[in-house]
Amino acid sequence: MTARHIGVIWNPAKTSREKLGSALDKAAASAQAEPEVRWFETSKDDPGQGAAAQAIEAGADVVVAAGGDGTVRAVAEHLAAAGTDVELGIVPLGTGNLLARNLGVPLLNLPAAFKRALTGEARAIDLGWLEIDLAAGTERHAFGVLAGFGLDAHMIVETDDDLKDKVGWLAYVESLGRALSASDTLDIRYTADDGPQRDERVHTLIVGNCGTLQAGVTLLPDADPSDGELDLLVLGADGAAGWADTLRNMVWDNGIKRLVTPGAKAESSDNVTHGRLKGLELELTEPRMFEIDGEDLGETTRVTFTVQPAAVRVR
Repeated sequence: MTARHIGVIWNPAKTSREKLGSALDKAAASAQAEPEVRWFETSKDDPGQGAAAQAIEAGADVVVAAGGDGTVRAVAEHLAAAGTDVELGIVPLGTGNLLARNLGVPLLNLPAAFKRALTGEARAIDLGWLEIDLAAGTERHAFGVLAGFGLDAHMIVETDDDLKDKVGWLAYVESLGRALSASDTLDIRYTADDGPQRDERVHTLIVGNCGTLQAGVTLLPDADPSDGELDLLVLGADGAAGWADTLRNMVWDNGIKRLVTPGAKAESSDNVTHGRLKGLELELTEPRMFEIDGEDLGETTRVTFTVQPAAVRVR
């Protein structure tokens, strides 16, 4: 159904309203649609939640998040928390555009992304939620793609912002060497769903709703954002032998091998653990930098994860 009233929530740090307006006009003309449009700008104090509330109050039936992963996550978080039937459209403007990539939203084509937001069929997707202890207190956040600590989080923190602006996702490759040295192993304790408590020494732990990162890298091969569950990846690699096992598992067992064996499930190994869950309680013996959908949250020693099935409908 073509959107009749849309609220565009846009990040002025990513583009201009004029550029977005021109792309929206082209999309509306192509779709032969004449929606009522209202614009809501994000800010440092409001990355999108407050703007989403304003758009809903103004009568939007589709809220379009035009920005990077942080803007998309903030808008989706409010829609899920509000329990509204208002649908979400995405116009990706960031470096990673992680949720957009996983849902097949057009990248680098603003009119095409707007047209999908105007006329696309909505799909209900899950969101993960985490409650995390930070220096300023306990916070609760939603995520559409993944959250965790270790290699992935350090790649976000260690990536050079100037280089990222110039070459996009390739900047993460440059940061990999520094991330490896920064991410030491540590002892953790976690409980998944109603299972037993587990004590392990690990390098990386990621809980995800989607599995694909930049450049088509599949981190969580079984992840499905509409299955009512989250996916778990734990890396225990320590030293050359451990990393050799990890790379073999990720590149061969859960990469190339799966291409010739359709339907195969993710395989674990001595240093790699895959799992499916609806909730997880995690404690770390040392503070670690935590990231959520590509955004650094800060250091923590305690996180609780839950899933909200069919939390938001995305076009």
